[in-house]
Amino acid sequence: MIFWTVLEISLKSLASNKLRSILAMLGIIIGVWSVISALALAAGAQQSVSDRITSMGTNLLTISPSQRNSGGVFAGRYQNLKVDDAASLLSIPEVYGTAPVVRGSVQAKYFNRNTSTTVLGTSPSYFAVRNFVVEHGRALTDGDCDASSRVAVIGTTTAKSLFGDDYIWSLGQPIQIKGVSYRVIGLLQSKGDQGWFNPDNQIIVPFTTAMKQVLGVTYLDEIAVSAKDESQLTTLQSKATLLLRKRHYLTEDKDNDFDIRNQADLLSTASNINLVLSLLLGGIAGISLLVGGIGVMNIMLVTVAERTREIGIRKAIGAKQRDILRQFLIESIVMSTLGGLIGGITGIITAQFGSMVQDNISFIVKPTSVLLALSFSLAVGVFFGYYPARRAAKLDPIEALRYE
Repeated sequence: MIFWTVLEISLKSLASNKLRSILAMLGIIIGVWSVISALALAAGAQQSVSDRITSMGTNLLTISPSQRNSGGVFAGRYQNLKVDDAASLLSIPEVYGTAPVVRGSVQAKYFNRNTSTTVLGTSPSYFAVRNFVVEHGRALTDGDCDASSRVAVIGTTTAKSLFGDDYIWSLGQPIQIKGVSYRVIGLLQSKGDQGWFNPDNQIIVPFTTAMKQVLGVTYLDEIAVSAKDESQLTTLQSKATLLLRKRHYLTEDKDNDFDIRNQADLLSTASNINLVLSLLLGGIAGISLLVGGIGVMNIMLVTVAERTREIGIRKAIGAKQRDILRQFLIESIVMSTLGGLIGGITGIITAQFGSMVQDNISFIVKPTSVLLALSFSLAVGVFFGYYPARRAAKLDPIEALRYE
């Protein structure tokens, strides 16, 4: 029997039992759909996390005071980072720029409107180091910091809370922070909520103004350091550690009184977590595909039992074992392949719909995930269809003709 004849017979057999064939394919459809949807969600989550981390600055080191440890109990943070520390880091050849940072929670007001937000005191270099773009107006200048000017650059969330949706007219307007007026000179381009921190809900003022007039502090909460090249981050981290230890008079037997976070390490950690998430979601979805394969095998075993006499007749008129094996194996493969195609299309549609409904996380369907799901469905058809097909091929023609 040539291949096309076997294929035609297989399709006619499946068409003669439409409901049973559809029920057998349903497990494959659900399995492939769930695999593609789960992997699309995981890929979208990974891209979202990566974009959010990258949006906060590339080639970045973040230096912050470390925790005090008193008898095994954390007793707050050290107060040790100074503006001079941030300036001294510019002496390292690999440094592109540094920015001192102080921050605190405040209540901002504009006439009868008010909102809880974060005030962040920094220098003009912060915008380049942290990838902030001033969409309207201007950024801070060195003159603002030298004069401790009462000027502010605000995020879109803060601007909407104080001025409404049409907040562009807020440029030049005064806002109240702790009863003192600050003139709005710039509006930041939106970055989106980062989960742990919303960069759109903040007010940026000169660090001299924040330290003296708003927060009343003499030490920094953070120093943002940008490298000239990502490949230099490890070298820069080592040199920054040595420089700050020297400035803080730390001997070899003393631990660092500061912490340095590497943005590249953070991105790598997030990628590893998302990889584990992808494997977990893909594994759970793959179980449903495995269950679908078991359903295909059950249906094929029932089909072999029902068509025992037909198999006997075919063998009696000259059909060989490989012809019978090929016929039932093709039926199994056709069911799993059709189920895989339907499940794949459904999964892609679901991912597209999910991207439209969910704003924070997009569903990214990668060709590799579709190919993987379809290949797995085909493998399921071969694996779970082989035993019923082999059982049909091994039937004795005389016994088969006597059946029923």
